[in-house]
Amino acid sequence: MLSLIRNARLFAPTDQGLCDLVVTDRRIGHVGREIEELPSWCDGAPVDLEGRLVVPALVDGHVHVTGGGGEAGFGSRILPLAAQVYRAAGTGTVVGLLGTDDTTRTTESLVAWTRELNAHGLTARCFTGGYHVPPRTLTGTVRGDLAWIDVIIGVGELAISDHRSSHPSVAEILRIASDAHVGGLMTGKAGVLHLHLGDGPAGLEPVRRVMSEGDLPPRVFHPSHVNRRKALLEEAIALAADGCTVDITAFPIEEGEDGWSAPDALVRYLDSGAPPENVTVSSDGGGCLPVFTSEGTVARYDVAAPDALMRALRESVAAGLDLASALPAFTSNPARLLRLAGKGTVTRGSAADLLVLNEDLSLRAAMYAGAWYAPDGFPAPAPAEVAR
Repeated sequence: MLSLIRNARLFAPTDQGLCDLVVTDRRIGHVGREIEELPSWCDGAPVDLEGRLVVPALVDGHVHVTGGGGEAGFGSRILPLAAQVYRAAGTGTVVGLLGTDDTTRTTESLVAWTRELNAHGLTARCFTGGYHVPPRTLTGTVRGDLAWIDVIIGVGELAISDHRSSHPSVAEILRIASDAHVGGLMTGKAGVLHLHLGDGPAGLEPVRRVMSEGDLPPRVFHPSHVNRRKALLEEAIALAADGCTVDITAFPIEEGEDGWSAPDALVRYLDSGAPPENVTVSSDGGGCLPVFTSEGTVARYDVAAPDALMRALRESVAAGLDLASALPAFTSNPARLLRLAGKGTVTRGSAADLLVLNEDLSLRAAMYAGAWYAPDGFPAPAPAEVAR
């Protein structure tokens, strides 16, 4: 099966100018200029995008695919989201995880939901474990989960600097990170330890201590929510300069709150001179966004939406970043860190996961695994509707 896309203004994520794309089944077969007509037996009529923007589908490295919440009792448990919600958000790849509730929500159910998303046209992977120590695993060990469960690629989200965590010691964090690293070496998977950062005063100090006291490569540690406090982002920037990849969350920041929105945080990160390849942005989609009282109870909560990722990309460009500078944090950076081969780029041999955007960076149509989807996430617009 071959199909031809003409006159795409391609950011792959670097600016490639005007290109034609050949899609071969589920992969990009060729990227070039003025490709000749394909044989008459190819799949469907060519799609002429007439210079419209094409970018890689987003890679969301922090998603609660089984639903999050539960901090305000069983009635506050959030339901899982269907595949079309992620597709409609421009997300082609998701990495699922467990959060506060790694008791009633299990690694077994996480693996099942991850496989369901794969069956419905997304690329989905997941982490073993959750907020607490010892990690909630399926086989009994972190290394066993990475070795024997195809979709498990690392550990997370282990909570630190948070009243909901197990308050793990440096030795415990180091042991879990070591198991993740060795499991990754054994299997060729990412082998990262994805860390939830809370509001606690310790901030990233536990990560700095683990990195200084252990022998693990900095890439093993992937702290998330680093924009929840302004001082925490400064710590994260320093950590990124030492080789860590840090994760900005696209959650809402209220006026006067001590935190940075994802666009502001990304601008500050890139302006700091920290390595541009060492930052990612994720949605926390399906997760709970609680506000706690001084006594540690939930005063109110909201639900994180997967489409926050696309909004953050648009707002990052509106805040002054050019598209080629902003895109890697949403595409190629998480794909590289998480060793998701062929994801986050539009090049020969990469996955045929791409977005067609309007000039305001709103989603016009999407292709996931070589199949077109309409903006609402359902298949499939006609070629003329994609181009129109």
